[in-house]
Order: sequence, then C-alpha cells, then structure tokens
Amino acid sequence: MPRLPNRLRSSPLSRVLLAMVALAFLAYGLARNWTDISAALSRLSWWSLGASFLAVLAGLGFMLVAWRDILAGLGSPLPLRVAARVLFVGQLGKYIPGSVWAFAAMMELARDHGTPPRRTFSATTLGLVTSLGCALALAAATLSRQIASQAWWLLALIPLILLGLHPRVMTWGLNLALRVVRREPLDRVLSGAAMARAAAWTMAGWLAYGVHLWVLVGGMRPAGLSVFAVAAGAYALAWSTGILTVVVPAGIGVREGAMVVALAPVLDTPSALAIAVVSRVLFTLADVTWAALAFLLTRHPHPPRVILEFVAETTDEQGRSPS
Repeated sequence: MPRLPNRLRSSPLSRVLLAMVALAFLAYGLARNWTDISAALSRLSWWSLGASFLAVLAGLGFMLVAWRDILAGLGSPLPLRVAARVLFVGQLGKYIPGSVWAFAAMMELARDHGTPPRRTFSATTLGLVTSLGCALALAAATLSRQIASQAWWLLALIPLILLGLHPRVMTWGLNLALRVVRREPLDRVLSGAAMARAAAWTMAGWLAYGVHLWVLVGGMRPAGLSVFAVAAGAYALAWSTGILTVVVPAGIGVREGAMVVALAPVLDTPSALAIAVVSRVLFTLADVTWAALAFLLTRHPHPPRVILEFVAETTDEQGRSPS
C-alpha cells in the first residue's frame, strides 16, 4: 500500500491512468446492466428523473461542505472548489474494486494543495463514520419497525458510532489507524463544535437523498409526506447496508436489494427494483458531474472573470476592426 501513493505522486501519468480505470469500471457497470436500466428509465417521467437528479447533486454538495468542515477543523482549510476537486475526483476511485483507490487518490490530490495525507485520511474516515451514523439514525427514526424485525443489528451500531465520534475516542482511533499505515499522528483534535457542524450538514445531505428517492417513488404512485419518511429511511438503510458490505465495490447489488425490501410498504417488488436501479444510475451520473465541474472550476479558478475577459477582448477586437 505505501508504494501506491508514491507512484501517484511521482507520475502524473499514473493519476490519469487511475482516473481512466475508474471511469472504465463505471462505464462497464452501466453497460452490463443497460437492459434493466433502460426498462426502469422508461417507467419514469423526465421531470421526475430531473428533479431526483438535482436532489442527488444537492445532497452531494451538502456532504462536500461537511467533509470540508472536518478537514478545516483538523487544520487544513481548503477553498470550496479545491475541496470539491479533491473529494469528487478522488471518489471516482470507489468504482475500482478495492477500498484503497479512493483514499489514495484523495490523499495525493489534497497533498498538491498543502494538506498532509494524515489529515485527508482522517477527515475522510470521520466523514464516512459521521455519514453512517446519520444514515442509521434516519433509518431508525423512519423505519423503526422494519429495522427492529429485519436489521436490528444496525441499531446496535448507533451508540458505538456516537461514542466513536467523541473527540478523545476519535483522536485515539485515528492515531491508531495512522500508526498502522505508518503515518504521523494528528497534530490537532477536532472540536465538538466542528463535529456538530459537520453532522448537521451531513444530515441535510441525507434529507436531500431522501427527496431524490421520494420523487422517484412519486413517479410510480401518489406520494405524500408519509411516503417521504419511508423513502428517506429506505435509502439511508440501503446505503448503510451497502457500505458495510465492504467486499462489493460501492455496495453494488447489496444496496439495491436492501432498498427493495425497505420500500416494500409503499411499492411492489418490480417497481421498487426499477427505482433502485435508477437511483444507482443517478448517483453515478452525479458523481461524474460533480467531478467534472470541480475539475473545470480548479482549472479556471474564476470562471465568471474568464468569461468577462473573453467578452471584453472580443468586443475590443470588433471595435478595432474596420467597418
């Protein structure tokens, strides 16, 4: 494992190849399931797909702010556009089998902007644990009966996660993990206030994810506010189940199965499966969209200024040209 970050750091070509491999796996997953995907898409209107996609983009944006706040609390504040590039471009590595790729890519992208790898690793780990805690809390609040009967063991993780997010416990655990991967320990403890802000942004992201699934369910049947609670809990439960199944890249297959079960009170199995497939596609497209947007924003740090300068130059040339 130590060799991988060194190769990424010393060779720009390695970074390009890693990005291409991630996109290839992503495209392969879509192509392999295209029959099911196209059938599911045909059952939903364009407005519901568009609204759901915007909700996913918003949810990812909230998660970005939460991760950036954690990283800043550890001593490495980054501009929002730079944080977006580190998080979303690096996260494309999750589509490659093996859990090391996304972490390695994010650590090296952040290093380019002066952030020590130990802080990126710690912020990403804390962000993941915080997200898992918020997801399980949301699922417990909305699907308490289903979880109690079918996934009671997930409820047992909530107090453990809350204990793990205590600043002292958190710092001890992160430093232990850093020692295992032969990294320097953290030089700053994340404050309780910073952790609370990150948790609030994370929960806002989960509510936005709930909106995305609620809109999709509404494309299949009438969906009131009570259905929103089921949809929000269903996606939270499905994601938690998928993320805890670490042997499957990005929880593929596991998340969809859990979502079908969680949506059983409001949808029949074929409709729930169609929505699960569409949800996966929308999140994949949103990952790529955020990564592309972040890449463009960091190549042109002030896009409006670039556009204004181009317009001004064009106007000047037209003014100087003979009439």
